[in-house]
Amino acid sequence: MTLATSLRSGGWALVGAAALCIAWPAMPAGDTGRAYAGVSLEERKLPMKFSWVACEPNCRGWVSAVGIVTADSPRAFDEFARGRQLAGVTIVLDSSGGSVNDSIALGRRWRSLGALTTVGTSIRTRSAQGERGRVEPGAYCESMCAFLLLSGKTRYVPDGAHVRVHQIWMGDRADDARAASYTAHDLMIVERDIGRLAKYTFDMGGTGDLLSLSLSVPPWEELHELSRDELRLTNLVTTDAVADVLLPDTRETPMADVTRKPVQDRFVSETVSAEKPQAQAAPSRSTKTAEATVPSGVIVPAPVQ
Repeated sequence: MTLATSLRSGGWALVGAAALCIAWPAMPAGDTGRAYAGVSLEERKLPMKFSWVACEPNCRGWVSAVGIVTADSPRAFDEFARGRQLAGVTIVLDSSGGSVNDSIALGRRWRSLGALTTVGTSIRTRSAQGERGRVEPGAYCESMCAFLLLSGKTRYVPDGAHVRVHQIWMGDRADDARAASYTAHDLMIVERDIGRLAKYTFDMGGTGDLLSLSLSVPPWEELHELSRDELRLTNLVTTDAVADVLLPDTRETPMADVTRKPVQDRFVSETVSAEKPQAQAAPSRSTKTAEATVPSGVIVPAPVQ
C-alpha cells in the first residue's frame, strides 16, 4: 500500500521527509547511536506514534510524537492521553508531516492542553537509578509538522534540528503533480483547506510569513528549510532557552506514574468539528507533497508495497 493510499481518508496532506538536556548523561559513542538514527528515520515514515519518555532525577519527562499524521492520529493521541495528566506537557516532534485537516485537529487538541513543543529525537537509556531520557537535536519537522510545532504555547527549535515546509497537494497525484489532471472540485477543496490552514495559523499565533513560505514551494521542488531568522519571522520559535520546554519536575509524583482518571470528554470537540463542516457532504481526496530528500549518508529501506 502506498503512502498516498494510506492517507486517502485524511483529506489534504503535507508530507516531507542545542542538544536538549538537563544534566543527563551523554549517549555512548559507537554503533548504538547510528543504529538508533536509522530506526528514527524509518519511524518518521510510519503513522504517528505517541509515547511517554520518563527521566530521572528531577525532570518531568515528555511526549514523543514520531511519524506521519494520518486520519487515525487524533484518535491515537486521544487514546494515549486517556487518564494521563497532560496539561502543560512538552511534546517532542520528529515527523514528515501528513494530513492537513487531521494535523489541524491534533494541533488544536495540543493547544487546549497548554502543551509546549520542540523538535528532536528522544533517546532512552536505563541505569540502576531508572530510565533516563534525553533529546538529541538532529530531527526533522517537515510540512504539516511545522504547524503542529506552532500549536505549542511555548516553542523551541534547537540548533541542528530541521524545520522544512512545502505546499499542500493531492496525495494521489503528488508524485507527478505537473502531469496530473485536476477538476474544479479539486481546486475548491484545496482553496477551502488553505483557508482552514490560514485560520489555524493565526489562531495559534503564527504569522502570514509561514503560509507564504509554505505555499510558495510546489511539490516538484525540494522542501524549503527555514533559517533561524525565518523561524523567528514565522513565530515558530518563541524562546531560545531549552529549559522553557524541558522543565524540572516540581511535583512529588512523576507524571508517568499518576493514577489514571476517567476522561471527561472525547477528542472531537466543537472546535474540531468547526474545522470540518463539509466532512459529510463529500469525501475529499488525500494530498501530500513530494517526499523530502533523506539526509545524506543514511540508507532507508524501500517502502512496503
